[in-house]
Amino acid sequence: MARWCAAAGWPVLPLAPRQKRPAANCARCMRSRHAPADCPCIPAGGWCHGFHAATTSLQRIDAWWSIQPRLGVGISCGPANFVVIDVDAHSVQVPDRSRLLPGVTIGAQVTLTGLATGFDTLALLAALCHEPSPAEDEETLRVRTPSGGLHVWYRNPNPRIRYRSSTGSSPRVALAWQVDIRSDAGYIIAPATRTTTGTYTRVGKARRPAPLPDWLAAELARTGHVPASPATGVAPAIPATRTRRRAPKSANRILEPLLELVAACETLPEGAGFTEKLNRAAFTAGGLIQGGHLAETDAKTLLLETANYARPHQERRNVSSIESALSAGKQRPLHPKGRS
Repeated sequence: MARWCAAAGWPVLPLAPRQKRPAANCARCMRSRHAPADCPCIPAGGWCHGFHAATTSLQRIDAWWSIQPRLGVGISCGPANFVVIDVDAHSVQVPDRSRLLPGVTIGAQVTLTGLATGFDTLALLAALCHEPSPAEDEETLRVRTPSGGLHVWYRNPNPRIRYRSSTGSSPRVALAWQVDIRSDAGYIIAPATRTTTGTYTRVGKARRPAPLPDWLAAELARTGHVPASPATGVAPAIPATRTRRRAPKSANRILEPLLELVAACETLPEGAGFTEKLNRAAFTAGGLIQGGHLAETDAKTLLLETANYARPHQERRNVSSIESALSAGKQRPLHPKGRS
C-alpha cells in the first residue's frame, strides 16, 4: 500500500506497528528538542518527526519497510493536497445545541432527537446547506475506521487555498461536533492499515479522492479553516490595483476567505462553481448583517465588486444572485464567535 500511495503522488510516512501514531523518532531525536526542518535525520533518510518525513521516494519507502515490515501506512495530507473529513462515532455526551455547528444557530424548531455522533452533525450541516452528507458521497474515497467512524477523502482542487486541520471538539476552529478535519499539518491512515483495534477498510468503489465540493470549501472557510494570513502565493486573485472595501475585522475573518473563492473563479471561464460560491458568500454575509456584524451597504459593495471582477460580463445576474442569497442569509443570524 505504501508504494501504491507514493506512486499516486501521496507522500507516505510509517506508522508504529499496529498503532495509529507515527513511528517513533530515533534515540537522538527523542533526547533533544529541535525543529523538524533542522533535523539531519530526514535528509539522511530517517523517519523522525512523523508527517514531516513523508515521502514519495520508492527507494526510501523500500528501505523503511525492509527495516520494519510491520509498519503501518500514513499519508501527509498537506503535501498531498488532501482535505479529509474525519467523522467520529464516539459514545460521549451530546453538548448543547449551540456547540454542535460552530457559527450556526440551530433554532428550537429543529428536532435533535436521536443525534448522537459526527454522522448526525455532518448530515445536519449538509441539510442546512441543502446538500447531501459527505458520508454518503459515493464519488470519493471513503474509509471505515475500526471504531465505527468514517474518513471521507477529498482533493483540494485549488492548492492556492490552504486548509488547517482541526478537531470537532475545538472551541475555536471546528466544522461540526465529532467531525475532525485532516489537511495541512496533519496525516491520515491509509486504507488496509491494521491496528490493534481493527483494519481501516475502504467503503464503496471509489479508490481516489474526488474534488472538494464547493459548499464544503465554503463551510471550511466560514469556520476558520482557511488561515487569515495566507502564505506567499496563496493570495486572493483580486489585483492589487483594485481598491476594495473591507468588512469589519470580526466579519472579515469569516467573509474574506469566501470572497477569495469567488475571485479565484476569474481564472476559469466555466466549471468553477462560480454561482454556488457567490451564493455561499452572500448567504454568509446576510447572516453577518442580521447578527449586527456587517453593514448591508458594505456587504453589497464587497460582494458585487468581487463578483464583477470574476464575471464582469454578467453584472445583472450577479446582482440578482447576491440579493437573493443575502435575503436567505438574513433568516439565520451569524455571529463570528458562534454565539447567538
